[in-house]
Amino acid sequence: MRELTYVARNSVEWREVPDPVLGSGRAAIVAPVAATSCDVDSSILAGHGFLDPPFALGHECVARVVETGDAVTAVAPGDLVVVPWSISCGTCGQCRTGLTAHCTSVPHMAMYGAPIGGSWGGLFSDLVRVPYADAMLVPLPPGLDPVAMASASDNWSLAWRLVAPHLTNRPGARVLVIARGSIGLYVCDIARALGAGDVLYVDPDPAHRALAETYGARTAEAIDPIRHGFDLAVEATGRVGQLELAVKSLAPEGFCESAGNHFRPGELPLLDMYLTGVTLRIARDNVRAHIPEALDLAASGTVDPARVVSHILDWEDLPAALPERHLKPVFIRDLATR
Repeated sequence: MRELTYVARNSVEWREVPDPVLGSGRAAIVAPVAATSCDVDSSILAGHGFLDPPFALGHECVARVVETGDAVTAVAPGDLVVVPWSISCGTCGQCRTGLTAHCTSVPHMAMYGAPIGGSWGGLFSDLVRVPYADAMLVPLPPGLDPVAMASASDNWSLAWRLVAPHLTNRPGARVLVIARGSIGLYVCDIARALGAGDVLYVDPDPAHRALAETYGARTAEAIDPIRHGFDLAVEATGRVGQLELAVKSLAPEGFCESAGNHFRPGELPLLDMYLTGVTLRIARDNVRAHIPEALDLAASGTVDPARVVSHILDWEDLPAALPERHLKPVFIRDLATR
């Protein structure tokens, strides 16, 4: 089979590798049918990552189950499923408490799309082994478009976690979104759907701002800190200066969620954060725990993640098209699923 391999800055290629085998009664083999790039993939392709190539790329997809082990009961061949980005067993102490990105049954940080915590391949591959099928795979609800939900493996479900629990605890909260890609736009959609009192989206890209406005957000190309302006700030740029702007705009006891991958060092205004009473969370997402709730919201009809999909491209175009700058391209290879 082929797996798409990151080989150099802005360069990927198909490489032949052995077909995956089950190797366990708990495993499944899946074939991605709608796969998309995460915001961090753009940083990797631009040469900003901390891992040297080559390695298999991709960690967001909807896939069709091809084969299952004897102990698998939750999915069957032919099912469409969301494949979470991180590897998790579902039974260790961390997984049972929802910390699936910290599963102790596998090496720390085990994931698809980067050789961290072992080599698990990538979801831009013809076939993928899922070692814990019942724990990891989430059936795609009937009626949801695999193309629209290709990002449920990570960015869509992450966006749900960044804002939904906060709006449950603080209805009508004012939300600041500082972003450069799909995560921030998903947050705008979810925040408005869940009753945010105000959403301000900050992004230098005019096309991104125009899309955010269709979700009901106010937009700006750039802002200075807005003292005590927001109850929740979401930073998804990977730039420490933008994270500083986010925390400086929080109201007393406000919460900042940072979804950016900060590959470059920087400093934060810790004294200002202390005096304001800021809570800051920077974390890889325990996505498997809340994929079902994020899919339920998508199925409710109150949100429209399909608007963020910028291009629908053929699977065979991956080597040429993935390095190009697209907001959220989805690569498909099974038109029957659409």
